Amino acid sequence: MDRNTVIGFSLLALLLIGYVVYNQKSQDAYYEKKKADSIAYAKAHPRPADAPKALATAATPADTLNDSLRKALPPAFKGSAQTITVENKKLALQFSTKGGFPVSAQIKDYVTYDKKPLVFFSGAGNELSAILPVNNGATSTSDLYYAPTIKDNPDGGKTVDFMADMGGGKMVDIIYTLPADDYMMSCSIRLTGMNANSLPLSWATAELHTEKDIANERTASQVYYRFMNKDHDYFTIRGDKKSSLEDRTHWLAMRTHYFNSTLIADDGFSKVNINATSTPLPNDSTIVAHARNTFDVPLTNGVASMRWFIGPNHYKTLRSYKIGMEEMVPLGYGVMAFVKYINKWLIIPIFNILSGFITNYGIIIMLMTILIRLLLSFFTYKSYLSAAKMRVLKPELDELRAKYKDDQQKFGMEQMKLYRSAGVNPLGGCLPTLLQMPFLFAMYYFFPSSIELRQKSFLWAQDLSTYDSIAHLPFKIPGYGDHISLFTLLMTASSLFLALYNRNMTTQDPNNPMMKWMPFIFPFILLGVFNQMAAALTFYYFFSNMISITQQFVIQKYFIDEKAIHAKMLENRNKPATPSKWQARLEEMQKLQAERAKQPPRTNKK
Repeated sequence: MDRNTVIGFSLLALLLIGYVVYNQKSQDAYYEKKKADSIAYAKAHPRPADAPKALATAATPADTLNDSLRKALPPAFKGSAQTITVENKKLALQFSTKGGFPVSAQIKDYVTYDKKPLVFFSGAGNELSAILPVNNGATSTSDLYYAPTIKDNPDGGKTVDFMADMGGGKMVDIIYTLPADDYMMSCSIRLTGMNANSLPLSWATAELHTEKDIANERTASQVYYRFMNKDHDYFTIRGDKKSSLEDRTHWLAMRTHYFNSTLIADDGFSKVNINATSTPLPNDSTIVAHARNTFDVPLTNGVASMRWFIGPNHYKTLRSYKIGMEEMVPLGYGVMAFVKYINKWLIIPIFNILSGFITNYGIIIMLMTILIRLLLSFFTYKSYLSAAKMRVLKPELDELRAKYKDDQQKFGMEQMKLYRSAGVNPLGGCLPTLLQMPFLFAMYYFFPSSIELRQKSFLWAQDLSTYDSIAHLPFKIPGYGDHISLFTLLMTASSLFLALYNRNMTTQDPNNPMMKWMPFIFPFILLGVFNQMAAALTFYYFFSNMISITQQFVIQKYFIDEKAIHAKMLENRNKPATPSKWQARLEEMQKLQAERAKQPPRTNKK
C-alpha cells in the first residue's frame, strides 16, 4: 500500500467520521427547525377548538342513555364492536365494526425474527377516523357502529363496505377494496346527507417489534412523505417528534426498518400535522414507534378517496407503484446521496440478476464482490503501478531528502522535477483509491437496506440483514456492544493483514510517521461501528479485503516488472519533458515561496 493509497484510505476514514458528525448535527438542526415550523404553522392555521377533543375523547352518545332511549337511536349509535377478517394472498386484515378501520395487519409473505406470523400493527393504538360535518364536529367515524358487507370481486379480490345509518337521511360508508395479490388497497369514505368540501382525518398507528433488536428498529423508524410537487422528505423518530407540513402532501408513511404503512391521496392531503414517538409505552416493549397524524382530505361529490399500502420496503415493489415510494429504501442520503444512483443503476440490477438463479445469498455477495472488483481492476492496477514507480524512485527521493533536509520547499521543487523527468504522476495512487470509495459507500447503504437478505443464513450467520453473533457478553462495552461479531473480527483482521502485507512495499515519509501507522489504526476505529452492522456488509468488506490481497499478489508478481519500470523511467529522462499545466503552476508557486523565504523581514520605519 503506497503513500497515496494510505492518503486515500485516510480520507475515507475522515469522510466517514465527518459524515456521522455532520448527519447527527444536521438531524438535530432539522428537528429544531421542524419544531419551530410546527409552532408557527399552528399559530397561522388554528384548528377548531373542539376538533382535537372530538378526535381524542368523543363518547358514543348511546353510552350516556338509558335502555329505552338507546333503542330509539339510529343504528349507527348503538351496537357492539366485532372483528371481521378480510384477506388476500399478501395481507390478512382485521377490521372493527365500531369505527370501520383496520385494527390489525398481517403481512403473509414474511415472519418475525422468532418465526412467528408477522403482524405489522395490532391493537387499540391503530385507528383511522374522520370528523363528520354534523353536531359542530363532535361526531367522528370512530364513534359509529357499522354493518359490514363483504363481496368477491371479478379479479379475485374482495370489497368490504362498512355502512353506518345515522338517521335523518345521513349515512357513512367506509369502503375498502383489496386486490387478489397486492399490498395496496383502496379506501374511500362516502358521506350521504352531509355537505363539506374536505374531511378532517386522524390516523393513529403503532408498529410492532418484528426484528432481532428493537433498539435498532427504533433507530430505523422514520416518517416519510412526498409532496404533490414530487419533493420528498423524512425524519427519524427519536423520542417525541412533531411536525407540520405546509405544502400539499401526496402520501404520508410510517416506516420501520423493513416495512411501512402508507396513506396516499391522489388529490393530496392538506393541513398535515405529524405527532410521532419512539418512546416505549409503559409495560410494553413490543411497540417500535407510534404516531397520531391529522390532515384534511378533499371531498369530491361527497367521497374522500385514498389508497393504503401495508407491506415491505422492497425497492422493486415500491417502485412499481410509480409514485416515488421507493425513496423510502435508504440507498444513500445526506452528503452521500449521490451513491444511491450507483445502487439504483448498477448494484440492484446485478443483485436481481444473480438472485434470479442463485438461492444462496452469501454466494451472491461473493459474486457481486468479484464483479465489482473486476470493474475497478483498471484503477487497481494503476494504483499498484504507481506504488511500484514510487518504490523505484525511493533511493533518489531519499538522497534528495537528505540533501535538502533543512529546506523543505527546495526539496518539494526537486521532488516534482524528479517525478516529471521519470514520468510519474504523484496522484497516480491516490485517485484510483478515491474512485473506489463511492462503491464502498454504496454497499454500506445497500446491504442493510435490502429486505431480500432478511432471515437469509450463510455459514454461522442466521440472518444476513442483522449482525452475526458468536458470543453474547454479560456486559455492554461502550461503542462496541454486548456481542461479538465474527465477520467484523475477520474484516478487521484482514484489513490489518493487508496493511502488514503492504508495509514493506510502501514508500514512507519519515517526516510523517502517522502515515505509517494509519492503516493499522483505521480498522480499530471502525471495529465498534461495524460490530452492530448487518452480517452481509461485514462479510462483503472481509471478502473484498481478501480479493485485494489476491489481486495485489497476482499483479505484483505477474504484471509489474520493477526493472522494466526503472528502464522506462531512464528512457523518459532522456526525452524533453513538457510539464503539465498543474505541475507548472505548482512549481511556480514553490519558486515564489522560496524567493519570499530568502527576502529579509520588513521593518517598520518611524
